Amino acid sequence: MYSPASNSAQGHNEPNDKAHGKELGGLKKVAILQSNYIPWKGYFDLINSVDEFIFFDDVQYTRRDWRNRNKIKTANGLSWLTIPVNVKGQYHQKIRDTKISDKKWANKHWQTIQHNYGKAPYYSQYRDIIEDLYRKQVSSLEFLSEINFTFIKAINELLSIRTCLRWSDEYALAEGKSERLLEICKASQASHYISGPAAKDYLDDALFASSGIQVDWMDYANYPEYVQDFGAFEHSVTILDVLFSMGPKACDYVKCYGG
Repeated sequence: MYSPASNSAQGHNEPNDKAHGKELGGLKKVAILQSNYIPWKGYFDLINSVDEFIFFDDVQYTRRDWRNRNKIKTANGLSWLTIPVNVKGQYHQKIRDTKISDKKWANKHWQTIQHNYGKAPYYSQYRDIIEDLYRKQVSSLEFLSEINFTFIKAINELLSIRTCLRWSDEYALAEGKSERLLEICKASQASHYISGPAAKDYLDDALFASSGIQVDWMDYANYPEYVQDFGAFEHSVTILDVLFSMGPKACDYVKCYGG
């Protein structure tokens, strides 16, 4: 079992003014979400909109979801990059307990990225960083959560996102979906909980209000388009597409950048 909270490599937990705004007498915004593999720009928009982002990997791993895969553009249309994981007989395993089933996946993914983005305008600017991630940093990792974290932390740095990153297993978890999230928010001294719109189907925002925590909803509409290769524009692709296509201007396509 991967224990992210005890991972000594997590320098992201160092205290800073942004992460402790509530303690300093200001507002503190928190988001809580499962880790995803090389997520789309909206995921980083959410991270950048808060003071503290908490990976919620103590919940059940969901198949055919974004935990272990994401999309890239190719000459033949959208294509999935999928990390192979052990799922046979593991119907109730948590995300943090999900293991990789094929150690060759990283090299295969990097080769696919090279083939499809090798001619992108800013590929050469990020090639060494991304290749190092695939060939050295994640290729030997055993658990999906630590792979996802490694990519997200590195991409945050490329986008100059300074949000404090933490893990849900650092907090006591209550029973019930809304109750779990609320208890984490209370423990992290949040004044605002920022959630993706999909949670509107189950989140009890009145429960948060009764504890003095305001719920705000992310708006993923109206992202600006940029120049992409391979046909019609697609928003729902990995953030790597933005980096390779727009380079230093990638930050302009994360709406709340600098917020």
